[in-house]
Amino acid sequence: MATSPIYLDRPDGKGLAAGTLGLWGSTVIGLASTAPVYSLVATLGWVVLAVGAQAPIAFIIAFVPMLFIAFAYRELNNEIPDCGTTFTWGTKAFGPWVGWMGGWGVAVAGMVVLANLAQIASIYFWDIFGLEFENNDWRIILVGVLFIAVMTYVSWRGVEIGERIQNVLLGIQYLALVVFVVTALWQFFSGTAPNPTPFDWAWLNPFGFTDWHGFTEAVLLALFIYWGWDTCLALNEETKDPKRIPGRAALLTTVILLFTYVAVTIAAMMYAGLGEEGVGLGNEANADDFFLAIKDGLLGPFGWLLVVAVLISAVSSTQTTILPTARGTLAMGVYRALPAKFKDVHPMYKTPSFSTLVGGTVAVCYYVGMTLVSDNILQDSILSLGLAIAFYYAITGYACVWYYRADLFRSGRDFAYKGLLPLLGALMLTYAFVQSAIDMWAVDYGYTVIFGIGGTFVVGIGALLVGVVLMLIWFFLPRSKPFFHGESLNRETAVLVPEEGGEYYRSVDGGLV
Repeated sequence: MATSPIYLDRPDGKGLAAGTLGLWGSTVIGLASTAPVYSLVATLGWVVLAVGAQAPIAFIIAFVPMLFIAFAYRELNNEIPDCGTTFTWGTKAFGPWVGWMGGWGVAVAGMVVLANLAQIASIYFWDIFGLEFENNDWRIILVGVLFIAVMTYVSWRGVEIGERIQNVLLGIQYLALVVFVVTALWQFFSGTAPNPTPFDWAWLNPFGFTDWHGFTEAVLLALFIYWGWDTCLALNEETKDPKRIPGRAALLTTVILLFTYVAVTIAAMMYAGLGEEGVGLGNEANADDFFLAIKDGLLGPFGWLLVVAVLISAVSSTQTTILPTARGTLAMGVYRALPAKFKDVHPMYKTPSFSTLVGGTVAVCYYVGMTLVSDNILQDSILSLGLAIAFYYAITGYACVWYYRADLFRSGRDFAYKGLLPLLGALMLTYAFVQSAIDMWAVDYGYTVIFGIGGTFVVGIGALLVGVVLMLIWFFLPRSKPFFHGESLNRETAVLVPEEGGEYYRSVDGGLV
């Protein structure tokens, strides 16, 4: 492998707060980004409707491509600990066009999910007071905007304060999940559960699926609840050991999520069963929010704990979702893939000041605009989120294989972690992307029909095509030439980016020249 240039005169790299996060802090932020409580609330019921008793194994199977892509992230980060992640790695491996679109995929996923999280947080906020409004009611919109604004400020204020807040918020989430699992199992064994269903090892049988369409639907749904762990890598330049801690935190995050989701799913099935009536997981009326359906029966007067947990989960993920989006556009600004203003870093807080504020502002505009036009279109954009996720995760997997292609046969470890596993993960996610797009084409898939086809397909694919348009517009502007000519970012470009007129040094066999 060719060695990367090392810039000596700027130890602060892009100016971010280097050395802020350790393994624990990085893992906490990765877990918070996935919003484990909200992800379960939004997904568990639909997975059970798709595959019934095979729900636990569906979550395990969906974990596999996430794990394989996590290896790709780890290997690329070991050599290129750049906060641009998919954008930077895709550009180094395949050139500026693929890299730019990878960065756009990260941004699209972040903006769409921010709108969703804000709406969910607002709905649950009002639910605490026993109030229920339509999704496009001005009170829902107002509180949603406030949540985005506050979390944008926290992200702008600094990673360290954000980490402290996330420690508390994540602790509350996991406390609620532990209470849920313990109480559900307690009622099962005491015989007071509404529909006690004994655990069956068949729930974990990967060959127990009887319907291929249901299987693919369940796995695609389950993929969504693992998304967010890559925030660990977007904060690589702000960790104490940029080359090792982010990758370890990402792997640790995915494993913790696997055990969390499988444990909660099994406890829920043992407590409520799979029936189509009452609190049963097979009741479609409960699919949108299983926790709300069972909270009073499970926890009685303390049922509000689950409501608060979902609220906190959504708010927590709102803050952490801003982080990778802002750092991705920061890197794009540094390497001239976006206007130079995006590279601005706050002199005191060491955060991507302009990128963070732009990210929060765009999220607010998107949320308010889509809600006022049609809440159904907003819901379809959320359903299409898996397309953007699979898109940029797959680019990362392919980038790992191609970037390390000369190293793959040097050792068994290199072949497995730099080649085989990332390739398998990328292929799985490519299939997920194609299958999702085919399913979304159907007019009955989502909430709207646009141009005679499913609105989810139009919104999802359209969002990626908007990136192509913006990329072409930037390409024709003079300031983009260093990037698209491969001058500001290529395979040999250093992670630590110099100021104008700076010098580069190259590492040769451990020495410097």
